[in-house]
Amino acid sequence: MAAKRFMERLHEGYAQVMELSGAPLAEEKSAYQRIRIFDTVANGRVLTLDDIVQITTRDESAYAEMLTHLPMLEHGKAERVMIVGGGDLSIADEALKHKSVKEVVLVDIDGRVVELCREHFPEINTRAFKDRRLKIEIADAFEYLGRPQSKECFDLIVADRPDPVGPGKALFGETFYDRVKGALKSGGFATFQTGVPFYQPSEITDALRELAEFFPQSGLYLTVVPTYIGGFMALSWAGNGRNAKLGTPAGIRRARARFASAKLNTDYYNPDIHAAAFALPEWIKRLVP
Repeated sequence: MAAKRFMERLHEGYAQVMELSGAPLAEEKSAYQRIRIFDTVANGRVLTLDDIVQITTRDESAYAEMLTHLPMLEHGKAERVMIVGGGDLSIADEALKHKSVKEVVLVDIDGRVVELCREHFPEINTRAFKDRRLKIEIADAFEYLGRPQSKECFDLIVADRPDPVGPGKALFGETFYDRVKGALKSGGFATFQTGVPFYQPSEITDALRELAEFFPQSGLYLTVVPTYIGGFMALSWAGNGRNAKLGTPAGIRRARARFASAKLNTDYYNPDIHAAAFALPEWIKRLVP
């Protein structure tokens, strides 16, 4: 009998196929989306939402660590962190590794994602669930950002948003970026996943154009997450202040020193990767407005 397979067709004319090992661990329709969790031969355990891959245990570090440690080490004293989405808690786990952090607020609209990931992804989130600094809000992150109590509240906001479909649509566009800016403290940073430029080139151009309208500093850096097919993955950033800029030589030097003293346990991030992430191939540079 042939092995069961999962096919993701995210980009026109291209698909990836994963061979499953064993029966699916979870497969249900929540109030917002179809949730599936299964083990694979090559990529470890996988979470998909509406048949789009969100995380695999084999390469989640390349995504979560770069969205989190890079801005936090340049900031140096982030105390309050907000995560938009992130129901698997991989990003929360990374943020909580920093001793300066007093609170991590994770806001996800779909409580079933959080519940199922707590059950099926213990290797990446058990420490986070046990950490008293973690606060989980099952709510619409767009609405949460607009609350008066969120104003100028966070040193870092990580938008672990899905692709702009379904409930994730509200987490893209000018109104969303305006709310993110309003929730950041002066000198704070926000980071966003901005797609795979090889297949989603316009996402970079559109996001950077919109970020520049609201933030005095913004830009792009890269990571490589094999499961997010297409090579490089673009991560955009914004700084709330004239001097809140990522990737400067001074910022990279400070991050290197802080990484050495913090003794962070990482699988992907290190200071050399930090510096290299801001080097863009020419074809990606041409996408930057």
